[in-house]
Amino acid sequence: MSVAEELPGGNDAALLRQSLDEVRRVIVGQDHMVERLIVALLARGHCLLEGVPGVAKTLAASTLATVVGGTFARIQFTPDLVPSDIIGTRVYHPSNEKFDVELGPVFVNFLLADEINRAPAKVQSALLEVMAERQVTLAGVTHPLPKPFIVLATQNPIESEGVYPLPEVQRDRFLFRVRVPHPSAHEELEILHRMSVTPPVPERVLDPDKLLALQEAAEQVSVHQLVADYVVRLVMSTRAPAEYGLADLAETIEIGVSPRATLGLVAAGRALALLRGRDYLLPDDVRDVAVDVMAHRLMLTFDALADGVDPEQVVKQILHAVPPPLVVWNQNR
Repeated sequence: MSVAEELPGGNDAALLRQSLDEVRRVIVGQDHMVERLIVALLARGHCLLEGVPGVAKTLAASTLATVVGGTFARIQFTPDLVPSDIIGTRVYHPSNEKFDVELGPVFVNFLLADEINRAPAKVQSALLEVMAERQVTLAGVTHPLPKPFIVLATQNPIESEGVYPLPEVQRDRFLFRVRVPHPSAHEELEILHRMSVTPPVPERVLDPDKLLALQEAAEQVSVHQLVADYVVRLVMSTRAPAEYGLADLAETIEIGVSPRATLGLVAAGRALALLRGRDYLLPDDVRDVAVDVMAHRLMLTFDALADGVDPEQVVKQILHAVPPPLVVWNQNR
């Protein structure tokens, strides 16, 4: 019996690691991105992948959908897209003189919003109800989305022509913002060897019902009061940095992170703990997901933006300054 199977939730962790390995058979490197996609699934959160073209953002999302199972749809966002192209609309049929509702492509388990920042504001606003409430309202009738449901979005951060920056209210609805870098030289060589012949095809490991059970298992991961207090201190340090020994950040942060960051830190930390074969949350789990949960929710001052301050470095500075609680191991556990 493996160590994972001896621990509480070890069978779940083994199944999740099998899913990770199956995605990694297709995706070379990018281990951080692949792990965050699995964690976002378990935490019932949406994930924004940010990187230059050609770093396997779209391939990772579609591969994960194949491994997990369920329905999948990809929407290529363009400037001429309208909300009805996404959520659906009413269609008049002259034969029976009635309006019928045609549901849009968002009614799937996995929605890949490719190059999401190419769509105008109307389309972005149409996604708000989809992402937050997991439902669509058409002609006064609410249509719930299938369960599980997750939005995997990609965007190119360096392009400025024909793009619309995501509004803060929409960025806040993404659990993670994951930066996807270029592969290393070793990974580039492996990509050449693996993809220059017949590319590997991922196999299905999970199904929607099993994923729902894993999501419920992640929500049952216990959170000690000291760890919960640590999460709150991390969040509050972005709103009142001077009170936490970070007076220099007062001129950097315009508006701190929202309460969704507090909930996201706990949800993502729980999911990561389950992936690691534990049924309890540690401060290290929170610290590991903090940058991806908090950085895109920070609003920096104009001077900080002009100076090129990176929000991720701000979060790392906060993690360094706000001490985590001391973990005392119980030998009976």
